[in-house]
Amino acid sequence: MAKVHQFDVIVVGAGGAGLMAGLYASRGAKTAVISKLYPTRSHTGAAQGGISAALGNYEEDKPEWHTYDTVKGSDYLGDQDAIEFMCNEAIEAVLELEHMGLPFDRTPQGKISQRPFGGHTNNETGKPVRRAAHAADRTGHMILQTLYQQCLKNKVNFFDEYQVLDFLIVNGRAAGVVAIELATGELHTFHAKAVIFATGGHGRIFEVTSNAYVYTGDGAAILLRHGLPLEDMEFFQFHPTGIYKLGILITEGVRGEGGVLINGKGERFMPKYAPTVKDLASRDVVSRAIYTEIRAGNGVDGKNYVWLDARPETINKFAALDGRLNPDGTPYTITGEQVLQKLPDIIDFCRVYLGVDPITQMMPIQPTAHYTMGGIPTNKFGEVVIDDRNTVFPGLYAAGECACVSVHGANRLGTNSLLDLVVFGKHAGLKAAEYAKNADWQNLPGDADAGARSALDALRNGSGKENAFDITVEMKKVMFEDVGIYRNEKGMRAAIEKVRELKERFKHVRVADTGRIFNTELLNAWELGNMLEIAEVVAECALNRQESRGGHSREDFPERDDENWLKHTLAWHTGGKTRVEYKPVTITKYQPKKRVY
Repeated sequence: MAKVHQFDVIVVGAGGAGLMAGLYASRGAKTAVISKLYPTRSHTGAAQGGISAALGNYEEDKPEWHTYDTVKGSDYLGDQDAIEFMCNEAIEAVLELEHMGLPFDRTPQGKISQRPFGGHTNNETGKPVRRAAHAADRTGHMILQTLYQQCLKNKVNFFDEYQVLDFLIVNGRAAGVVAIELATGELHTFHAKAVIFATGGHGRIFEVTSNAYVYTGDGAAILLRHGLPLEDMEFFQFHPTGIYKLGILITEGVRGEGGVLINGKGERFMPKYAPTVKDLASRDVVSRAIYTEIRAGNGVDGKNYVWLDARPETINKFAALDGRLNPDGTPYTITGEQVLQKLPDIIDFCRVYLGVDPITQMMPIQPTAHYTMGGIPTNKFGEVVIDDRNTVFPGLYAAGECACVSVHGANRLGTNSLLDLVVFGKHAGLKAAEYAKNADWQNLPGDADAGARSALDALRNGSGKENAFDITVEMKKVMFEDVGIYRNEKGMRAAIEKVRELKERFKHVRVADTGRIFNTELLNAWELGNMLEIAEVVAECALNRQESRGGHSREDFPERDDENWLKHTLAWHTGGKTRVEYKPVTITKYQPKKRVY
């Protein structure tokens, strides 16, 4: 029997959503945060460009405009009540981070500085608006550090480098989790009244991704195995600007500061695809534009990349042609020193990984798998819902990228992810603490850790005919090629068949490392099992949705079809088969119409 710990609220994951949930839960309940990483290594730290809020610190802005932009960006699949809630909470959320000590960049007047970002507009003029509050190009890193310090101040209990393997259900209620301690290989049972999953996304199912190595869909896969559904898993966002071949993110903030996309012929091409906002169109539009250029033979030297040009002379040239102005009405210009000041990490990434200096040279970029809009279905308070009637699962919550509220719909706007995790992490924590205060303890069975133990034993005792690394490489390749930016029935059917073949082969994997201490081979193999489960559901849902919407772009169904497909997907995966049902999109103020940028 595993060691047993007891807390009112357990948070799984210590990124921005997990830390926010832990902080707010701890104000009303005995709380522990379990993380397979040291918290400040969590993937939130990779978010660069900013967090969105209609502060209006440079120019007029309104939460209503932010709401409409998010609805429009979602290709009208986002739930409008949740979107309005998030955008109205945004100002308070950012000011709260400031009061916690987050070192935002400042305007000359001392207010929080803001920059333009793709899809965020002045709804009256249609032009980009400065809505992204930022700390250089390290905004996510600063949020992570700030929240972790606040959690320590509030005496949140941390179990760092513990990998959660299983979720415990007793009498139809959340009852805790089972985790393995990396340093010893021992299993631990965490008994709780409420459990919050904040385990991030699953971008590692794709070959080229901006996601951290640990982004393997753990929370979503665990709940899927317990018979819970996932929502809108076909919608995955490819960020337009990843470093060629490596996938490391080049923040949208580069284009927010005036950088432009250039094809292999030396042409700026985004005005063809988004005449009004050009390089600051929503991410799905820009990613498809880049691949359209590449397919037309306009990649650099015939290869699968284009240029991102942030050289000051280029920025100043196109700023003048676009009529871009500073907040005081003077023509917008920038110097190399200012580029370095505003984007220090990006400059450093390119110099280190590419041998390219963005102040004097163009950066080779290609779209990179970046963010899942789908995930564990929740309402706007972080409560997990399990059907089309939004029935709440008692004591279970989710927040951040692993959750689907749905505020991002078919496509997320840049800077809304950090806002999402702060707002919904907070409310998940509050709701979990409130629930725990009134809930009874559920008695755990004596073999509560049996499921986790069995999963690890299977990997230790497989036939050894298959290698986990080989299976991982094959999965990533087929998902990137056939369930990537452009999709069609033939490719997706081939991908599903391949993933199912890989799942069968996975049953024969045996890890060679028999040790207990920091057995990363064992944990990598277990994570591969999660990725295969998620990859199959993603591909099945994508094949099922016969339209193009947001991040889901089908060559055989190129148009958006509101009559038949303005609905959320709910997918269950039991007995080796995926079952798909639907639930309605919540529409309040904004009726669907064609997106124009």
